[in-house]
Amino acid sequence: MARPRKPLLSRERIVTTALALVDAEGLEAVSTRRLAAELGVSGPSLYNHFRNKDEILDAVADSVSAQVDLSMFDEADGRDWRTALHDWAVSYRAALADHPHIVPVLARGPGRRPAGLRVADAVFGAMVRAGWPPAHATHIGALMRYFITGSALGSFARGFVDDETAYDPADYPHLGQAHLLAEHQQQVDEGAFETGLRALLDGLAVRYGAVRGGHASAAAEQ
Repeated sequence: MARPRKPLLSRERIVTTALALVDAEGLEAVSTRRLAAELGVSGPSLYNHFRNKDEILDAVADSVSAQVDLSMFDEADGRDWRTALHDWAVSYRAALADHPHIVPVLARGPGRRPAGLRVADAVFGAMVRAGWPPAHATHIGALMRYFITGSALGSFARGFVDDETAYDPADYPHLGQAHLLAEHQQQVDEGAFETGLRALLDGLAVRYGAVRGGHASAAAEQ
């Protein structure tokens, strides 16, 4: 009887395996030797698909970018620019929350990654269509990436230990409940993200009014 054939090695299979390693053990767990062992292949066979570990991690990061919903930026979608940014930010953060260890790679920017570039293109295009000047649209894309990736780099709530004695009122009179934060990590971190996102969008809305008003005044003077 013939032996069952092993699945053919492919970029998709390598990326899926690498992402599982990153999720389980962090970026340091990924090496060509470790990946080859996980895939049941020889190390050199990986080089038929990727030149090095950095290319693999780039592809892993891009696979996470591909999980982000961009439908709100479609011209036919109908959401205004502020609602679109909000809904996209929530989707983006959810993807990063599912794969927090890859965030440092994503934070470096899209580079040549196709999915990452589609994200940047969608955000910029939607902002320009909404009436933002191109320079402002660029700033908004950068600002949103800073905020979203920054929020995913670590948990504020888990930054405090579950030990009441660590926060002596004599030294930290306002941290009497800090030891409870980790217990409510999801509620605290999601609440902080939503509060920050809405404050950011409120500020952009004010800026948008000033920018559009300035354009109207300039047009009237011509």
